[in-house]
Amino acid sequence: MGRVDEQLRVGLIGAGPWANMVHAPGIADHPGTHLTTVWARREEAATELAKIHCATVAKTPEELLDQVDAVAFAVPPAVQAEIAVQAAERGKHLILEKPIAGTLADAERLVDAVERNSVASLVVLTKRFAPETREQLDQLAEAGGWVGGSARWLTGALLGGPFSHSPWRHERGPLDDIGPHAFDLLDATLGTITDVISANRSEHGLWQIVFQHEGGATSVATMTMTLPLNPGIAEVIVYGEHGHRVLADRGTTAQQCFTNLLDDFVAMVDSGTTEHPLDVRRGLHLQRIIDLARRKSEA
Repeated sequence: MGRVDEQLRVGLIGAGPWANMVHAPGIADHPGTHLTTVWARREEAATELAKIHCATVAKTPEELLDQVDAVAFAVPPAVQAEIAVQAAERGKHLILEKPIAGTLADAERLVDAVERNSVASLVVLTKRFAPETREQLDQLAEAGGWVGGSARWLTGALLGGPFSHSPWRHERGPLDDIGPHAFDLLDATLGTITDVISANRSEHGLWQIVFQHEGGATSVATMTMTLPLNPGIAEVIVYGEHGHRVLADRGTTAQQCFTNLLDDFVAMVDSGTTEHPLDVRRGLHLQRIIDLARRKSEA
């Protein structure tokens, strides 16, 4: 697809809470995108969401693909991977949720489809599209000398609230849902994660994972979605020869981060660019970490 002279026609796969809160309003309100059509497994949910944003409803994913230039996903990872491969094969650009697939093999197939068909892709690693995160990562990289760190992602999201009825989140837990956010930021601050030294999931659903990073740094990720914490805790700390630094949250909302993602996405399609630090290949790297951590925890 060449230069975009009009709004990018985007189809939305999924009509659950996240699609309602972030994807649909973000795409509908962005000057470079138009929410064209919605498909969901529950047609009544797709109809309700589409009506709010003056979009049409597709009877099947294939019907949606006939009407769009790009596809945004807000569905479970296994569903996403299957439809995203079809979309890439038809030359559609992709906005992917994390993790990008239900299995490592499916993630690899998705990356192959994206690369063979030269489509643009971005993964919704929300915090990475916050201006403060980008600024602080640049500062940390410039300072250097970081030898270790930790990430704490502690919530009660599975106990109540909009995502507590999500079967895949209950089945896969924090490793798949919030793990990609934590692993991505540790990787971005301390260097590429090269190994999972150890991984343990307690009987209470608390994950503790120790990572080895390229260059010698080590880190620990602690995660749960079943502790009654309000508000939850989401923080990354690094330490080294310059003391310690905390990646500070300055209040950029998920909606604002998604708008920033769409800025990058539209620019990629407009320029014909298919590579980005947070594209599908980043998703595959995180999927490999998830897969290794799960296997280590079960050993």
